Amino acid sequence: MTNPNSVKTEGTSDQGLSRRRFMGAAAALAAFTYVPKRVLGQAGGDSANNKLNIAGIGVGGQGGSDLNAVSSQNIAFLCDVDLNRAADTIKRHPNAKVYRDFRVMLEKEARHIDAVVIGAPDHIHAPAAILAMKMGKHVYCEKPMAHTIYEARRMTEVAKETGVVTQMGNQGHAGEGLRLYREFIEDGAIGTVREVHVWSDRAGTAERPWWPQGIGRPTQAIPVPNHLDWDLWLGPAKWRPYAKFPNGRGGEATYVPFNWRGWWDFGCGAIGDMAVHNADPAFYALDLDAPTAVEAETSGVNDETLPIWNIIRFEFPARGNRPAIRMTWYDGSKLPPRPDDLEEGRRLGDNGILFVGDKGKLLGGSHAGVPRLIPEARMKEYGKPPQTLSRSPGHHQEWIDACKAGKPQDAKSGFWYAGPFTEALLVGNLAVRLQKRVEWDAKAMRSPNCPEADNYITKFYRAGYSIM
Repeated sequence: MTNPNSVKTEGTSDQGLSRRRFMGAAAALAAFTYVPKRVLGQAGGDSANNKLNIAGIGVGGQGGSDLNAVSSQNIAFLCDVDLNRAADTIKRHPNAKVYRDFRVMLEKEARHIDAVVIGAPDHIHAPAAILAMKMGKHVYCEKPMAHTIYEARRMTEVAKETGVVTQMGNQGHAGEGLRLYREFIEDGAIGTVREVHVWSDRAGTAERPWWPQGIGRPTQAIPVPNHLDWDLWLGPAKWRPYAKFPNGRGGEATYVPFNWRGWWDFGCGAIGDMAVHNADPAFYALDLDAPTAVEAETSGVNDETLPIWNIIRFEFPARGNRPAIRMTWYDGSKLPPRPDDLEEGRRLGDNGILFVGDKGKLLGGSHAGVPRLIPEARMKEYGKPPQTLSRSPGHHQEWIDACKAGKPQDAKSGFWYAGPFTEALLVGNLAVRLQKRVEWDAKAMRSPNCPEADNYITKFYRAGYSIM
């Protein structure tokens, strides 16, 4: 296996992009945007055999999995601040050029990149995606699409302005299950829906957390390992020392590579990790948009990490022929009330969604999996609804096809869909953080009754990472 510390890389923070040089590049991009032929829907392109030249940003873990899913294309560039985490992906793509700083990679390789796959932590998504889109690059971005409400709004706007193809990484959006939810509901299988429950076992429990939450900032710094560029990992976030902290299981953890999710400065907690999967059927099948109000019950909140558990209630207004909807989200081992018509011995599962109609209920698992009517006798009696919706060739494949055709709407979880969806979910985190009912004006992107929410709708960015 390749020693990650021996990999030749470019663009570390030691040798990398000076502020003057970066700002000069940003100014040039503002004046001129390079648009690949595929964005314009023209034939041909820069890649041999009509393959996309793809650059990965954050290529360990889920980012590496996404690159595997698009490996039918040319994986030309890899960028990661943690060479240990990225080692397997670097080994799988020995011809790819490796960078540490995504800004350096995009500046140097702009003419050789058609599309970017972003698998970095949440706080990196918007700076990387917006820079890439403004350079005319198609973008696949892992979930949650953005770290803040303003970022989701701006990413949606830039995607529309540039005409690039985008996709958020909620893989179940391309599945059979997602379409079946809508087909069941539109066929009247459960009648009129006014209530939805969505849940996840993330972030675990106080005794066995998925990642540490409900704790304060660690006070004792430890040395940064040689394989990690900590300054680049922090990116737009305010600088803090690298540190260890209790993992909730009697041991210790560090922010990297996984435990950042529960920290307000880096992640969005369970709602960012799993609601983008588990609540997707509700937004898709019921045409949900922005909530008008959200309130939260929690285990308690602090300025560093999300609560150990949350119950978040979203209120969505009536739309078209659909009545108002109340959607409740549960995490940290909290579950909705058990449905009376769920068969004895059956459990709800650790992740899922339940639609409650006036004529029945529709139950499903995580990632928009195939739903079923309950009780089982009702499912056997009803069978499957008529197929009225087209099926997807696959989540990553539809993005590739859309990139080559220059058709943003063909990527079904493009930012045109994922942006408003992400915004709505993140209003839930406003209610969590403020510990009060938050009324929401989506058009103005503010809370009429909570002006203090302005502090969390957007955030501080360190120099060199702005999202203009």
